[in-house]
Amino acid sequence: MFKLKKFTLIALCCIIGLTASIFVGCGGNDNRLRLNEVTHSIFYAPLYVALNNGYFEDEGLNVTLETATGSDAAMTALLSGSADVCLAGPETVIYSSSTKDHPVVFGQLTQKDGSFIVSRDEIEGEFKLDMLKGSTIIGGRAGGLPAMTLQYVIEKVAGLTIGDNKAEGEVNLRTDVAFPMIGSEFETSKAEFCTLFEPTATNIEKKGSGHIVSAVGDVSGYIPYTCFATKSSFLKNKPEQAEKFLRAVKKGYEFATTADPMEVAKSLEKSFIGTTLEELKVAVEQYSAIDAWCSNPAMSEESFNTLVNIINNYKPLGFTPEYSKLIDNTIANKLTV
Repeated sequence: MFKLKKFTLIALCCIIGLTASIFVGCGGNDNRLRLNEVTHSIFYAPLYVALNNGYFEDEGLNVTLETATGSDAAMTALLSGSADVCLAGPETVIYSSSTKDHPVVFGQLTQKDGSFIVSRDEIEGEFKLDMLKGSTIIGGRAGGLPAMTLQYVIEKVAGLTIGDNKAEGEVNLRTDVAFPMIGSEFETSKAEFCTLFEPTATNIEKKGSGHIVSAVGDVSGYIPYTCFATKSSFLKNKPEQAEKFLRAVKKGYEFATTADPMEVAKSLEKSFIGTTLEELKVAVEQYSAIDAWCSNPAMSEESFNTLVNIINNYKPLGFTPEYSKLIDNTIANKLTV
């Protein structure tokens, strides 16, 4: 299934890319940049701050944003030519590394897992991972970075075994629930735990349906969770555009981490219609508390190797991707000088 998924993604990208090349000419508006994000989440707050506070316009860029329905779709948009940059987990860059004009990471946005462990029952004292023993936890979709990271944490950090035999103390990790449905499935199922991003985790707690007991990112440590990727040809032909883009995002990070959380929430409000300012504020505080966002957008080789270990722990296929081929920190390093 995992190999088929990888092959299908690459094949689809090649077909769409060939079609798109017929319609997309050379040149174009150098001020326009099309961004495709894997999902729409407050977890990516610095990006939306940059959009809503006019930081891209300050750099002379006209950024348009589209939301995909998963990392595969975001990468397909990039490789097909319908997006200039995609925001997704760097695992998709690894999976697509064999394409001719292969994707390259040129900046990192988040450096920790953004999900929180929610328990159905209130836990007295400090939560320990071994409390998952003999329980069911609903994670992300199979093959996605949230689920792979959770599996890594359960097996490698906690030393627990994943299976469905609770009598033997195994952890039943469910990866059969679509990302937007995890909260509702947790409320109606008998699962003892689930992982949720903000503000869903806090809203579940407010309803009395669960209790936030830990942040997965605090357990997993620093990993390159979400990054900006583009085709290698884009970095070669339009490095100034990529630099302006990343500089604006860095301004968004600086505002998100230094301004009052309510002011940050107000800057996010336009991007999250239907979410209250208080909910946005709480999410900003939660992600700030776990140091979720990158102050330095450069991806280190050490963190890249951690990501590879997480992928190979999920499916031991022996991935040995080249860091120097897939990660280009030229722009990121320039912005941190």
